[in-house]
Amino acid sequence: MTAYWTTHPGPLGDLLLTCDATGALTSLTVPGAPGAKGLPAPGAIRDDAPFAEARRELDAYFAGERDHFTLRLAPPPATDFRRRAWAALDEIPYGTTVSYGQLAASIGVGGPAVRAVGGAIGANPLLIVRPCHRVVGADGSLTGYAGGLERKTWLLGLERARTAVPAG
Repeated sequence: MTAYWTTHPGPLGDLLLTCDATGALTSLTVPGAPGAKGLPAPGAIRDDAPFAEARRELDAYFAGERDHFTLRLAPPPATDFRRRAWAALDEIPYGTTVSYGQLAASIGVGGPAVRAVGGAIGANPLLIVRPCHRVVGADGSLTGYAGGLERKTWLLGLERARTAVPAG
């Protein structure tokens, strides 16, 4: 099956986007992210055209004008557990955070499975669009982000600034 890729400049560096032949986004990674190794796939075609909507939505998000994405997503095959964890990420409201334990509870697991939830989140191939940056440690600390903690801090700051209620 034909796959496409492009890069898109942004405040986090040049993002690498890939999509399938239907134009559904298959991955979005940031420079240096562990998941970016091996992307784009061998034989993928460099083409900006399939990514026009992704570029518009990302630019609007980074400008603080968009709080959710409406892109078609087609992540690579994954276990049912990972798919459930990724779907739970999609439910975290813009500008808020949840702990790994809270996310685990939302998919009906707990205890030792919290570590597995962390693994599933770490394998998220759609950074930013599927908001794994909104997951924090139990004490609210910023932990683990494939794009690096400085990028996680930046993304959370962007969202919090937009959702902050003015004093008065």
